[in-house]
Amino acid sequence: MSRGKKVFGRSIVAAAVMVTMGGLAQAQETLKIGLLASLEGPFAAPGQDGMRGADMALKEKNGMAGGKKIEFVKVSSDATPDKAVNSTRKAVEQDKVQIMIGPLSGDEGIAVKNYAKTQPNITFINGSSGAQAATLGDPAANFYRFNTEGAQWMVGLGEHALSKGYKKTFLIAEDYGFPYSQVQGFMASYCAKGGKVVDKAWVPLGTKDYASVIAKIPKDVDALVVVLGGSDAVNFLTQYEQAGGDKPMVGGSITVDQTVLNFKGKRRESLLGTASAGPMADSIDTPEWKKFVADYKANFKDGFPSPSLFAYLYYINTKAALDGLDAVKGDLSNGQKAYREALQKTNFKGPAGDVKIDANRNGVGTTYITEVTKAPDGSFYNKVVKQVPNITQTLGLPEAEFKKMGLGTRDVPDCRT
Repeated sequence: MSRGKKVFGRSIVAAAVMVTMGGLAQAQETLKIGLLASLEGPFAAPGQDGMRGADMALKEKNGMAGGKKIEFVKVSSDATPDKAVNSTRKAVEQDKVQIMIGPLSGDEGIAVKNYAKTQPNITFINGSSGAQAATLGDPAANFYRFNTEGAQWMVGLGEHALSKGYKKTFLIAEDYGFPYSQVQGFMASYCAKGGKVVDKAWVPLGTKDYASVIAKIPKDVDALVVVLGGSDAVNFLTQYEQAGGDKPMVGGSITVDQTVLNFKGKRRESLLGTASAGPMADSIDTPEWKKFVADYKANFKDGFPSPSLFAYLYYINTKAALDGLDAVKGDLSNGQKAYREALQKTNFKGPAGDVKIDANRNGVGTTYITEVTKAPDGSFYNKVVKQVPNITQTLGLPEAEFKKMGLGTRDVPDCRT
């Protein structure tokens, strides 16, 4: 072979090697996705379970999406808006994530939504935040929430409380956006059908002493409506037990969630029969839910007896984020235009029902009315007693009627008289 042919041959081989290596490099390209949850403060246990849900969604895809290896950049908050934004900013501006999943809590979601407006080339996907205003009031075009929100989760619970004879109630709730939404979802139908909430006790997030609240509870109410979560719920339940409290309860979506249900104490037994509502329930009887529970238990020996609300919500939001990447083969060019179009078209069968969003990029789905029940092994779970399908952010009301009522606040709705 002549020298020229040898050189030409070596050049062909070298070029082939470079193409092969380039292909391998492309196949092994890593995409960073930020993952924010509250791993400090009153929602530390829920935050940890939220991370478990996100990890499950990624593991199902063998750590890949859109042809790229996915790396979670995990950051922590403490359920406060400032910390949530600071942690999000670090992930976006320092760690250079291109997609951000989170946060966990209500006011955090509103704050991250507002921050998203300053970062139009990054796509933000909710974790488990459930305040209405994250999507219903002044939405951000790059903020997506594939779960329904706190007010939607309570639709139908008011009627169920009335069916149990709870015509007169006293409310205890944390004083921020998510409980405002939860209370509105409960009271909108409860008040309209003749129920009375005689007074409301709004407490700061992270309250440890409930003595003054317990002292205010009227003797003649039929039940308490308790919209507390995490360590706040455990502290209230423990102190109410110690004070000899005996009123039945109606719980918010995270008041009798798995992160609270299995706390130790005598009051725990009195939670049996407690009505609640939310976007999932421990006893959903479908193959999709049963597989989700089995996978959760297999992956997390240190987890709860059943996946918490937070594990479920982080799972479906993360799955939507990863499915969107698959749909566009990892293409995040042109301001992530194709990716966002794919996200808008999302419609998959999740563990607790179809996952889809409306024009405001907010979930539309089923609400489950539940009651706390004891399993044969002694653990507590939420048993489905009714399903309310296809709930939108107008809570089953005509749009004009919902707008007249306005978003939930400390004082909206009101039905004391």
